[in-house]
Amino acid sequence: MIFEKLKNINDPNIANLLSDFQKIMKQNTYSKKEILHEEGAICNHLYLIQKGVARSFYYKDGKDITAHFAVENGTITAIDSFIQRKKSRYNIELLEDSEVISISHQDMHTLLEEKPHYEKYVRLFLEQIYIDLAERIEDLLFHSAKERYDKLVKHTPNLLQRVSLKHISSYIGITQETLSRIRTQA
Repeated sequence: MIFEKLKNINDPNIANLLSDFQKIMKQNTYSKKEILHEEGAICNHLYLIQKGVARSFYYKDGKDITAHFAVENGTITAIDSFIQRKKSRYNIELLEDSEVISISHQDMHTLLEEKPHYEKYVRLFLEQIYIDLAERIEDLLFHSAKERYDKLVKHTPNLLQRVSLKHISSYIGITQETLSRIRTQA
């Protein structure tokens, strides 16, 4: 799980932090194609994927564009909406039957009000989400479609067997035909 990395930090607050966060986590099982969050609403949850695959996507010119994938031990949310409390442009959909842990914004806010010394760890967690977003933008701006495809395969090698090529191609920012050409070159 996402908090596994924290266990290795030599800090006496970590055990308490993990225990307190587990108290506000809610685990649910969902079916393939279920929507965890819909555009036009404020995203009130941070989702931790225990089993399955999720994607965030938006619509542009009537097309469904994948912005992010999350697999086991990954997180997904509409981060701008979650932090700024504004309506989101993103949807979050499950692509497989999934086990998902959710943390509500309100529960996290209440916990941090009660125990402000945890804010450091939440900030580090949110910084990692920001870094991932910045890398995603950099990939789209400065790397070729082939480089983006290779990076996706390297970081999540089994994703191609679990997700439709339509979603993969929209994530990379290319057509399915271009993706087919890239895959035959690989």
